[in-house]
Amino acid sequence: MSADTVTRTAPPAPTVTAVGRMTSLARAELTLLSRSRATFFAAVFVPLILPLSLRSTVEDMDLKGSGLSVGSVILPSAVGFSLLFAVYSSLVSVYAARREELVLKRLRTGELRDAEILMGAAVPSVLIGLVQSLVLTFACAALMDVGTPEAPLLAVLGLLLGLVMWPALAAVTASFSRSVEGAQVAAMPLLLVSMIGSGTVVPFEVMPDRLAAVCELLPLSPVITLIRGGWAGNLSAYETLGALATALAWIVLAVFAVHKWFRWEPRR
Repeated sequence: MSADTVTRTAPPAPTVTAVGRMTSLARAELTLLSRSRATFFAAVFVPLILPLSLRSTVEDMDLKGSGLSVGSVILPSAVGFSLLFAVYSSLVSVYAARREELVLKRLRTGELRDAEILMGAAVPSVLIGLVQSLVLTFACAALMDVGTPEAPLLAVLGLLLGLVMWPALAAVTASFSRSVEGAQVAAMPLLLVSMIGSGTVVPFEVMPDRLAAVCELLPLSPVITLIRGGWAGNLSAYETLGALATALAWIVLAVFAVHKWFRWEPRR
C-alpha cells in the first residue's frame, strides 16, 4: 500500500505597503500628540484664536488703493497661522521628542524607511493643519463677506505647497536642537519672522517696496501670496511663477537639509 505524498506550500506572508506602515505610525503619533497637552493645545486652538485678535489690527490699516479688504487680509493669514502652529511648531517638538526618546532610532531598525518615518510622524499635524485651514477659510468667507475665490486653483496650490514645505522645515529646525525645549527655542525665530514679514500681519501691498521685495523671499510668503491672489484673482503670470519658484526652492532646500543634517539619535 503506497501513500501519496502531498506537498503543501505555506501561504505567502502578507506584505505591508509603505502606505500601511505610514498609516500605523501616524495612528500611534496621533495618540501621543493628544497626550501632550501643551503641544496639542498650541496646534489645535492657537491658530483658531489668532485671526480674531488680528481683526482689530487690520481694521486700523489704510487699505485704500491696495485692492484689499479686511477679509481678504485675514483669510490667508488664518491659513498661515495654521501652518506655523499646527504644522511647523508642533512638528518641531514631535521630531525632537521622538529623537530624544530613541523612538526614531528604533524605527530605523525595522521595515520603515527614513522618509516614511518622517512623513508618518508628520501626518497628524498635517491633517490638523488642513482641517483648520478649511474651517477658517469657510468661516472667514462667511463672516467677513470675502466671497468665493476668483482663481481657486492658486489658493489650493498655495495651501498644498505649505503643507509640504513646513513639515520639512520643522525637521530641519529639530536637527539643530539638543532637547525638546531647545527645539521650541530654535523654532521661534522663523516663526516670528514669518508671522511679521510674510504678509500675515502686514500685507505686502502696504509695505515699502524694498521691504516687500525682501519679505517675499521668506518661506511662508509664497503661500500667502498664492492664497490671497487666488481669492482676489489679481496675480499676474509673473507674480504667480515667482511665488511658485520661491515655494519650490524652499522645499528643495529643506529636503536637502533634512537629508544632509537630520539627526536620528540624541547628542551625547
